[in-house]
Amino acid sequence: MEQKVLATLRRWNRSIALLSGILLLACVSIVLIDIVLRRFGSSFGGTDEISGYVMAIVTSWGMGFTLLELGHVRIDVLRSRSHGFARAAFDLMSMTVLTATITLIAFKCWPVLERSLINGSRANTPLETPLVWVQAPWFAGWVWFALVSWVTLTLAIIMIAKGKFDQSEAMIGAFSEEEALR
Repeated sequence: MEQKVLATLRRWNRSIALLSGILLLACVSIVLIDIVLRRFGSSFGGTDEISGYVMAIVTSWGMGFTLLELGHVRIDVLRSRSHGFARAAFDLMSMTVLTATITLIAFKCWPVLERSLINGSRANTPLETPLVWVQAPWFAGWVWFALVSWVTLTLAIIMIAKGKFDQSEAMIGAFSEEEALR
């Protein structure tokens, strides 16, 4: 069951990563067209603002994908010297801290979005972008990351309780420098 849930999360996150990549590609295309237009004395204007918004959104949504692909940076000096349950305990501690941190970030993002909703806030820029348009998907990305973290942590705890340390490591472990070079 754990592997099924994890496979589903990975599938969803791959789709999200693909959509994020398409959004980034569209943003890059708009910026490039704007740069070319500037050579002819014209411009879309606001491409720097739009690209900043896109980066914030795709970053928050991409974190869940990075988590499941074991792409987050970790210092594993002690972990690399241990095996079995001890290694699983280090992984679990790391995952617990990450999950708590991401949950806190998601909770702290809500007041930012709420204030923009209540005030009808707009960016203090020439585009006067309604901030809700940017902050809602940004907030949703952090909530998604927190949800993925909690599900992953729960699955890891279940696997460790069952003594499936190798499967747990494949889910929440870290690659050593040697493994990354291979």
